[in-house]
Amino acid sequence: MFELDTLSTLVAATLVLLLGRKLVQSVSLLKKYTIPEPVAGGLLVAVALLVLKKSVGWEVNFDMTLRDPLMLAFFATIGLNANLASLRKGGRVVGVFLVVVVGLLLMQNAIGIGMASLLGLDPLMGLIAGSITLSGGHGTGAAWSKLFVERYGFASATEVAMACATFGLVLGGLIGGPVARYLVKHSTTPDGMPDDQAVPTAFEKPDVGRMITSLVLIETIALIAICLTVGKIVAQLLAGTVLELPVFVCVLFVGVILSNGLALVGFYRVFERAVSVLGNVSLSLFLAMALMSLKLWELASLALPMLAILVVQTIFMALYAIFVTWRMMGKNYDAAVLAAGHCGFGLG
Repeated sequence: MFELDTLSTLVAATLVLLLGRKLVQSVSLLKKYTIPEPVAGGLLVAVALLVLKKSVGWEVNFDMTLRDPLMLAFFATIGLNANLASLRKGGRVVGVFLVVVVGLLLMQNAIGIGMASLLGLDPLMGLIAGSITLSGGHGTGAAWSKLFVERYGFASATEVAMACATFGLVLGGLIGGPVARYLVKHSTTPDGMPDDQAVPTAFEKPDVGRMITSLVLIETIALIAICLTVGKIVAQLLAGTVLELPVFVCVLFVGVILSNGLALVGFYRVFERAVSVLGNVSLSLFLAMALMSLKLWELASLALPMLAILVVQTIFMALYAIFVTWRMMGKNYDAAVLAAGHCGFGLG
């Protein structure tokens, strides 16, 4: 057995990211389905470690000291970039789509738990193969699976979560195109606007230049650190009460309150691009660590039941996009595009 310390694990994670980047650039199939670089590199390493384990009995243990702080930092950046003022500007359309999305989340969990019970599996398996990984993705799946392992003793939760999120990502890409083509045929095509008359758009404020400097990064890191510190305190205060929440959820909410509170009083405006950069770095390293340390040999007995649940979820997602999302959003061309996009983020 080989043991890697904290720094060695960090080095391994960065190498996994570089490997994943090379894979995505070189393999057209990975690029076609927009498989994230940490997922591509991490799964390849996990498969290689599986081969070593089965062939020569070698096993590598990684020091995951940095994994949780990176995960929390990622959720902090999600909260810091949540601009409530922008949501209000969306008006009724955003409200209707929010109802549609929440409806899907509830149905995904109901289907997951129902299928798991039907197959004689732990209901937690159904939750993981539901909205946690399909609508939530790899980051949310890894965060909740940690709770399932520690609190409920579901030992293979992380492996199941990563597998479901990855399959969901591919399946979402597969059904999005056919759903879009079907709905566009039955939708009214918008008149549109000539390109030379379209109002130009730019990232953030087009007439304001703001660079990512060392000072901006320090300010952003400080905000993330505040979210982590206060979020952990809030989670500890809520522990054992009816309002108990996982630490990462508390950190996310603290980020939302901090960002919008500072903007409301006019004291400081969060630089969204700097937050996104640090969030992407945190998520990439976190996913690389989570995926390269997967013990795939623990997943063998759950492979077929998991696949059965995912097939049902995929069929339901396509039907939901056609009969609910498209109809609720207006049954027009824009609704068709939105429904197809819903297939993508609703499955991965």
